[in-house]
Amino acid sequence: MQQFDLIIVGGGLAGASLAVALRDARLRIALVESHPPVRPDGWDARIYAVSPANAEFLQGIGAWRHLDAQRIAPIAGMQVFGDNGGKLAFSAFETGVPELGWIVESSLMACELWESAKRQGNLTLFCPAVPASLEFRHDAAVLHLDDGTLLSARLLVGADGRDSWVRDAAGLEAFNTPYGEKGLVANFATEKTHRNQAFQWFRPDGVLAYLPLPGNRISIVWSTPDDHADELCALPAAQLCDRVAEAGGHTLGGLELLTAPAAFPLRLMRVPQTVAPRLALVGDAAHGIHPLSGHGINLGFQDAQVLAGLLASVPAWRDIGDIGLLRRYQRARREETVLMQSATDGLRRLFRGDAPGLAPLRNFGLNLTDGLPFIKNALVRYALGAL
Repeated sequence: MQQFDLIIVGGGLAGASLAVALRDARLRIALVESHPPVRPDGWDARIYAVSPANAEFLQGIGAWRHLDAQRIAPIAGMQVFGDNGGKLAFSAFETGVPELGWIVESSLMACELWESAKRQGNLTLFCPAVPASLEFRHDAAVLHLDDGTLLSARLLVGADGRDSWVRDAAGLEAFNTPYGEKGLVANFATEKTHRNQAFQWFRPDGVLAYLPLPGNRISIVWSTPDDHADELCALPAAQLCDRVAEAGGHTLGGLELLTAPAAFPLRLMRVPQTVAPRLALVGDAAHGIHPLSGHGINLGFQDAQVLAGLLASVPAWRDIGDIGLLRRYQRARREETVLMQSATDGLRRLFRGDAPGLAPLRNFGLNLTDGLPFIKNALVRYALGAL
């Protein structure tokens, strides 16, 4: 049996960033992953809006500065449109910051973090590797891999996504609320320049976001009912471009498809307990939110940062798998996670509701907020600092 201090199951963004954040710790770390990340040809359709706070986290662990700057788009502003004339605009300049955030390809970050992990002296990579069973003893978590390898550690972290094998094996409950929607993603070239502006429309058929990529390119996320998403995915390229351009009010003119559309089911996922003796969950294994905010990965990076800071500060005599210690991590992350889940779920419900008089009210709220710079800038600054 191979002995470690920490086993991380899942080498995606949250798991890999946790491992790399602990590169200077005295801990012996095992990272278990079924397959390494790969870069697609062209542009990755899976992108994230990375907040300044998390860009700083990635800079601090040595990953951000190695990302190809030519493939990262700063967000200078964002315009949000309601379904009945409401509008809300955010500006980095008016808020007094250089950028509201950055749009970055998922695979770009994943590959850089993976390369950093491969060079890490206190880390052993097990890849390809698939967990087979998990046992919790009073003094260790024991992980059996499907090739017969046995790993033991004082703490095991589940970073293996929304359908987490670790979470299920440990018996931690996850409560899922399907939205009956899918998130359709694709990349397009645009006729007009986006000027590093992001756009979001709350529409009767869902929420559509245009997110800037370098050059005259955008990535879209269209959260829409299942049947509509399937219909859009089945359209010929030219018709899909026309539909997406029309849905966005031809804001950026005509569109040209760069990546084939893909759609994934959406659901709200709440995990009441994200820790147990010798176990902690991070990233999508610990929470799931609606993609209308674009902040899902920011929660995952903050999970990694908080847990890494806690583990690195523990005295040598302290057991890192102690439930009392792990509850400090759970408490530190619960408020922000619940806030983001409630806010995104509440916005979706607000704009999907069809009660009489609701449409004018919600659009009045957007316009009212837009006319109150103090409140609007406070919202932006909270997002910049907390996410």
